[in-house]
Amino acid sequence: MASRMEGADGLATLAGDWVDYAIDAAQRLVLVADVLRQRGNQYVEHAVLGRPPVLAFDYDQVMDGRDLPHPCNYQLLRIRPAPGQAADPGKRPIMVIDPRAGHGPGIGGFKADSQIGLALRHGYPCYFVSFLPEPVPGQTIQDVAHAEGAFLEAVIAGHPEAEDRPVVIGNCQAGWAVAILGAAAPDLMSVVVLNGAPLSYWSGEIGRNPMRYLGGLLGGSWLAALAGDLGNGRFDGASLVSNFEFLDPANTLWKKPYNLYANIDTEAPRFLDFERWWGGHFLLNKAEIGTIAEDLFIGNRLAGGDIAGSGGRHVELRAITAPIVVFCSKGDNITPPQQALNWIMEVYEDVADIRANGQVIVYLLHESIGHLGIFVSATVAKREHHAIIDNLDVLSTLPPGLYEMEVGEMEVGEMEVGEMEVGRADGEHWQVRFTRRDFADLRALAGSRREEAYFLPVARVSAFNRLLYETYLSPWVRAASNEPVAESLRRANPSRVNRYAWSDINPLMAGFRALAEETRRWRRVADADNLFRRAERRAGDLIAGWLDHCRDWRDHAFEAAFYASYMPLCALMLNEQRTIEAANAAGRCSNSTTAASPKRCSGRSST
Repeated sequence: MASRMEGADGLATLAGDWVDYAIDAAQRLVLVADVLRQRGNQYVEHAVLGRPPVLAFDYDQVMDGRDLPHPCNYQLLRIRPAPGQAADPGKRPIMVIDPRAGHGPGIGGFKADSQIGLALRHGYPCYFVSFLPEPVPGQTIQDVAHAEGAFLEAVIAGHPEAEDRPVVIGNCQAGWAVAILGAAAPDLMSVVVLNGAPLSYWSGEIGRNPMRYLGGLLGGSWLAALAGDLGNGRFDGASLVSNFEFLDPANTLWKKPYNLYANIDTEAPRFLDFERWWGGHFLLNKAEIGTIAEDLFIGNRLAGGDIAGSGGRHVELRAITAPIVVFCSKGDNITPPQQALNWIMEVYEDVADIRANGQVIVYLLHESIGHLGIFVSATVAKREHHAIIDNLDVLSTLPPGLYEMEVGEMEVGEMEVGEMEVGRADGEHWQVRFTRRDFADLRALAGSRREEAYFLPVARVSAFNRLLYETYLSPWVRAASNEPVAESLRRANPSRVNRYAWSDINPLMAGFRALAEETRRWRRVADADNLFRRAERRAGDLIAGWLDHCRDWRDHAFEAAFYASYMPLCALMLNEQRTIEAANAAGRCSNSTTAASPKRCSGRSST
């Protein structure tokens, strides 16, 4: 009898759990639909306003790059301190530059706990380099570099009482631009901070960093040129965003939407804040995306000193005189530590060479945060970014050399250089330690770099394909393209269609706001230990794991296809190099060379 009662109670509990879950699940669907509607409306409103930077701070425009001799769509903004805050005129200014990699500007300061927010709290005059949704016709990466240099000169002129030159923070792709500017105009900066910046794009870890293979698998930069021609001379940044989403399909297709669905009562504000930036798609000129693809992603030319700066002189990273801080993370699948740090071993012979050059290089390595977390995580802002900003004076006084900056709970006796306590937010306390490092430490992080040789032929294949495309196809594509066609293609991008479809401009969304308000009135949340909620979470984990498994198989296939395609080409190039070196050696040793026609050879082979 007792067992029968227990069975009856179990069925009743199961039925009750099912009713609670069914109501909760249906209500969550309605609320998610309403949040997506809000996201769509937010997207439309942001576009109507001209897609201003998504900064959480008020600002004033100081300079407009469109008024410069080399016009571009960049602007210099001065951030206003919040009420109760004041900028110290004696402190060096801090200038934050966001990446122009498909999204709009603002990720460095789109909430209070951010790089800009911390700089303001520390009393630093703060500037932000923004950009407009559309490029100036004909502008190039060199024009942008001229503008950023002019901005820095204006900041220096506006702070005659400052203790030192500005600190420049470059996020992601902007770090690449900051490094070039620091080498071309070393007197303009006091500290250079590179956050998640891919200065050695060929580097990575076999089996973990597949994004570096895409340029070779797609045949080089000709597809970027095709996209620019289809866009009537402009490249749609939404395509770059799609590449980032393609990198982690589990997050794009399941984790992010399911996280919103599972936590709809608390997650909506954070989701909408992030989507305001993530959905702000900006345009680049065809020449700009071509330079970025060829020099950064395919050619890997910055570390090798193969990028031409102003006046035709090549940019040498050794020319940077300001201390350099490199912040990267082992959890970053877009800019892994190898891409952020290996340039050091390409530019310098060893640590003695760094010291002889009078350079200070400090790297800060996070164990797990992802690429976007480097810029948007409040935890990272309160800890790592706080530590960097709080130790600017220490960075400027370190002896030349290579250091690792460690942030955490450490005993005072372990401190080697620059003992300091930082990070008082939320009652947390930790210390910062600068530990001297050697190239052996960098090599331990880099692992085997032998596979980087297989990227050498990619540049040649890309140049050949680009030549074929520009010669035979580009004229036809440009003739068929015009602005109405280009705008139609941009509007047809799935990222935009998704946002327009869920906004109020879609008649089918009529009534969703009222339905959501009524749902909130009668909201009934199932308990966390509800049997069906637990089954839902388990099913969600299984779906995410399956998608991750599919991603891993895809990435392994990409990797295998890349090496199968380019290993033979690499072998041919190495054979060509040996032939050239042998010919050069024979030419130097030949006694048949006459004074009238001397043989000269460089001893270096061109790749």
